[in-house]
Order: sequence, then structure tokens, then C-alpha cells
Amino acid sequence: MSDKVAEHILVIATRNRGKSAEIKEMLADFPVLVKDLNDFGPIPEPVEDGKTFEENAYKKASFTAKILGLPALADDSGLLVDALKGAPGVYSARYAGPHATDRDNNEKLLKALEGHTNRRARFCCVLSLAVASGPALTYEAFCEGEILDSPRGANGFGYDPLFFYPLEGKTFAEMSLSEKLRVSHRGQALGELKREFEKVLKWLGQRQAEENMRRGANEICMGGHGDH
Repeated sequence: MSDKVAEHILVIATRNRGKSAEIKEMLADFPVLVKDLNDFGPIPEPVEDGKTFEENAYKKASFTAKILGLPALADDSGLLVDALKGAPGVYSARYAGPHATDRDNNEKLLKALEGHTNRRARFCCVLSLAVASGPALTYEAFCEGEILDSPRGANGFGYDPLFFYPLEGKTFAEMSLSEKLRVSHRGQALGELKREFEKVLKWLGQRQAEENMRRGANEICMGGHGDH
């Protein structure tokens, strides 16, 4: 965060520290205190049963905002592989099962691509910024690349060691965080959010004012029951 006093707390709806680090890096110059789910006690997990990245991103953001009473930013992202007809898609994080590790998912992907010469793939990222009362802002971006035959690099997370970005001649896992954020699907979506963040702060302020008015009206109504 910059030297400015934080105007809002923004919760990143994830426990993935790699994902949180990318988002915190992008929003470091703004007067917002960025936290993630690791900063809070145990809370229920949202049900990610949406059929699109946008549905799942909103489910996570809205659920977190309502549970914590704070604005929440969620991303739903995944890998779409041409030869696998868009799989693993929205199931990217649990491609090899509900408790799969990154290594498990990568090994399943390589096995699924055995014998395929078409290695084209793209990452998709949808960001959803929601408030407790329901409204949300949405940002979407893609990044084109190809899947290698074996992992390369030690940085990043998820499918980064297998995702080769031709314009840089590297996998995402071979890039530094700043290099990855400049070109990745999440970096592009965050870049769009960052470019509009002054407007986003105003939007958050308006939503908070509306919420305060609703609370005030409810308190007045509840306090007046004894007069009738």
C-alpha cells in the first residue's frame, strides 16, 4: 500500500498466497488495505458450481463480502486447451480431483495431451469485485500460449511451469512476478481494474453510503415498533 491512508479494506477471496501477492502488487499505489482469507478465521467455503468463470468469480466475491461485511475481490481463472476442447476450463484448480495439488493437475494435463500435436492453450481470468449488498464490477482477460511436454521454471503456481508464452520465450514459471503481471491473463484483468481504480474507490464509497442509509432506516423502523 502507498503512504496514503487506506480508505477501504479490500478482501481478496482466496487463501492462495501466490494469487494474493499478484493482486497486492498491482494495487500497492492505492489507498486501500488489501487482505486475503488468511487474515481471517475459518469461514465457510463458497460453492463453485458455476458453468462459467464469471459465475464462479461472482459467487466467491459476493459470498465473501456477505460473510465478512467487506468489499471482496475474487478471481476465477483457468486453462483452456484446444486439443481438449477447452478443458480443464472452470475445473482447472480441481482437474485431478477436489484436493489435487498443482503437481497432480499438471501431470494429468500432460497425460491427457499425450499424442496431441496441437498444444495451443489460453488462460482466462475473470475478476469480480462485490459488496455485501450484492452489486459487483467485472473484468475479463485472456492470454494465449502453448503447453510444453515438461515443466520449466520454479516461480508462479498452478499450470505456470507448463504454460509457454511465445512472445517472451518463457513459461510463466520462468518469469519474475513483475514480468508475469505485465503479460498474463490476471495481470491484464488487474491492469484494467487498476486503470479504473479511482472510479472503483468512488463506487465503493457510494455502495458503503447506501449500506449505511439502509442500516439507519432499519434501526429507525425497529426502534419505532414500541410506539404502535
